[in-house]
Amino acid sequence: MNCNEARPLVDASVDRELSAADEWRVREHLSGCAQCRRAADDAQAISRVIRTAPYHRAPAGLAARIVAALPATDAAPATSAPSRARDSGWRDWLRGWWPRDGAAAGSRGYPGAMQGPLQGPRAATLAWFGCAVLILCALAVIATLHLRRPATDAAFVDDLVSSHVRAQISGRDLDVISTDRHTVKPWFNGRIDYAPPVFDLAQQGFALAGGRLDYVGRERVAVLVYHYRKHVIDVYVFPPGASGAAVSGAAPPHTSDGYALQRWQAAGMTWWAVTDAGADALDGLRAALDARLTAGASEAAGG
Repeated sequence: MNCNEARPLVDASVDRELSAADEWRVREHLSGCAQCRRAADDAQAISRVIRTAPYHRAPAGLAARIVAALPATDAAPATSAPSRARDSGWRDWLRGWWPRDGAAAGSRGYPGAMQGPLQGPRAATLAWFGCAVLILCALAVIATLHLRRPATDAAFVDDLVSSHVRAQISGRDLDVISTDRHTVKPWFNGRIDYAPPVFDLAQQGFALAGGRLDYVGRERVAVLVYHYRKHVIDVYVFPPGASGAAVSGAAPPHTSDGYALQRWQAAGMTWWAVTDAGADALDGLRAALDARLTAGASEAAGG
C-alpha cells in the first residue's frame, strides 16, 4: 500500500470503520511512513477534540420564538355534525375506561363515566396493562445487555477465522520461519509489548514452523504457527483483555465456517487456536502446550 492508497483510509481507520484486512494494511503502511503517520495523528487529535467539546443547550425560550415566527396557518375547516358526534362518542368511551371519581364524572355529564362497582375492575385492568408494559421493557433491556457480548464474541471469532484464512490464501502466513523457539521468540521483541511463550512440540506431533504478527480485535497480536500432519494450526497469544472480546467469559464456538477453534488461559496469556484439522488436533496441541508450560514453571520455581 502506497501513500495515495493509505491517505483516503486514514479517517476511516480513526473512526474504526475499516475491515480487518484494510486496517492491517493501513497499520503496516503507517509503521513505515512518517508523513502518513502524522496525518493519522492529526486525525486522532481532531477526533479527541470533537469528543471533548462542550455541549451547549438551546436557550429556554428558543422554541417559543421559533413557533411565534412561523406564518399563521388557515383555520381548520369546520367539521360536520356527524363527525363531531363520532369524535364525541370516542372521547366519551375513553373517558368511561379511565379511572376517575364517579361522582365528579357524573356531575360533568360524561355518559360513560364509571360509577359504583364498575370503577374497580376497569382501574385494575389499566393497572395490569401498565405493569405488563413495564415488564416487557425491562425484559428487552436485560436481553439487550446479555446479547451484546455474544454478538461481540462472534465478531471476534469471525476476525480470527478471517485472519487464519487470509494468511493461508496470501501465502504470507509466516514472518519468521524457524523451528527454533530461541529464534522465533526474540523476533517478537520490539514489535509487540509482550513476550509470548514459544515451544517446539514436534515430539508431540506439532512442529513449530515460525510466527507472524497479525491484527485482530483492533490489536497487534503474536501468532505461533504449527504444522500438524498436512494441516496448519494458528495459535494467537496475547495478554488477557488486550484484544477486544477475547476476555469474555462465554464459551467460544467449537467451529466456525468449518474451522475448529479453542480458547484457554495459561501462563498469564489468552490463547486462541484455529485450524481445519479438527477439534481433536486442538485438544492435543493444548495438552502438549500446557505440559510444557507447567514444566517450564516448575523449572523456574526450582531454579
